[in-house]
Amino acid sequence: MVYFLIALIVFLIDQGTKYVIATRLEIAEQIPVIKNFFIITSHRNRGAAFGILEGQQWFFILITVIVVVGIVWYLNKARKTRKLLPTALALVLGGAVGNFLDRLLNGEVVDFLMFNFGSYTFPIFNVADSCIVIGVGLIILDTLRDMKGGEDITEIKESKEVKEGNE
Repeated sequence: MVYFLIALIVFLIDQGTKYVIATRLEIAEQIPVIKNFFIITSHRNRGAAFGILEGQQWFFILITVIVVVGIVWYLNKARKTRKLLPTALALVLGGAVGNFLDRLLNGEVVDFLMFNFGSYTFPIFNVADSCIVIGVGLIILDTLRDMKGGEDITEIKESKEVKEGNE
């Protein structure tokens, strides 16, 4: 149940921050946090990551329902034997449900974290997006660790067979 608690905490932080932005800032209003590098701004996204597929709300809702069901199923399966993967899945789950609720209720997602790198502005995002990216990164890390661990197990098994054969 700890993993569902992590997902719930992610969801609540995401929804809380979005509520503050939506109720306290006008759209496009900006609050510099670190000069022109990091700015809190009020932005709405009707698409997916980086604004792609704008206006395809029912597509996003359908895909998110499928993904959330898959994550919950796999989370229940993986939590018994692994540690990093369920945490990663919990982060993705909390973020996906946070953005899903925005799309379902408002037809758009509240984004507010803006970073500028010189003249380049990274696409504006939110807490849910951050948790999804971190979760996916941890899933990749877990997969790489698992692949490496699998090789180690094979090597140990092979060396044990060779040693037993020599005795």
